[in-house]
Amino acid sequence: MESSWEDPGNGGWEELAPGVVRRRLPGWDATVGAVAGEDALLLVDAGATLGTGARLRQVLHDRFSVPLRHVVLTHPHFDHALGAGALSGAEVCAAVGFSSLLSPAGRRQIVEDAVRHGLARDTAEEAAEALPVPRHEVSGELVIPLGGRRAVLLNAGPAHTAHDLAVLVPGDGAGPDVVFCGDLVEESGEPQAGPDAHRAWWPAALDRLLDFGGPDARYVPGHGAVVDAAFVRTQRDDLARRFRVSPA
Repeated sequence: MESSWEDPGNGGWEELAPGVVRRRLPGWDATVGAVAGEDALLLVDAGATLGTGARLRQVLHDRFSVPLRHVVLTHPHFDHALGAGALSGAEVCAAVGFSSLLSPAGRRQIVEDAVRHGLARDTAEEAAEALPVPRHEVSGELVIPLGGRRAVLLNAGPAHTAHDLAVLVPGDGAGPDVVFCGDLVEESGEPQAGPDAHRAWWPAALDRLLDFGGPDARYVPGHGAVVDAAFVRTQRDDLARRFRVSPA
């Protein structure tokens, strides 16, 4: 039985632009986002458990009254991906190569990482077993129409992982452009570079992200408060120094 602190609930949602919201989930402070078009909803990341994923679908349907048709997984870490198994009927998108992690050995590795970070083993195993193979694996860019608006997916990595995907929601004159960054960007602490990180390539990934979103977009980190392009540029330079990468 998962803890109540993982429940995304109806509160805590931040509107970033008309029809574009995000929430910092309790527990591991992972961000989820949603983009509502006229006839489709797109969810960015799905939390750490099946219960969280199911609750996200319910809460967002209550808010926007459009069906969830697309789920974008920004990277394969448990706190962003394991809720996706509860979202049957929605097409899952991820970076190219994501499906290679879904072998039995790969699923066990995701479980062990989740357990190390405090998730109950039975909860992690259930969610990892249900984690769907992506319908679309993105190698460059992919445009997803939502009815009256679109979302643009960018394979920005490798960087934080080998499979980093960002999501641009153009404002098209009705609001600011919004970029969901996954853990390419973190605001609440120093970006985490685990054993699956590609440190030397991370600064270049942030250069691509900045070109993708532009100077005036709102950038949504995988953890922490929404930031601007100047923050992303500073984090890029900090990572270049940290990983001893030559400046662009």
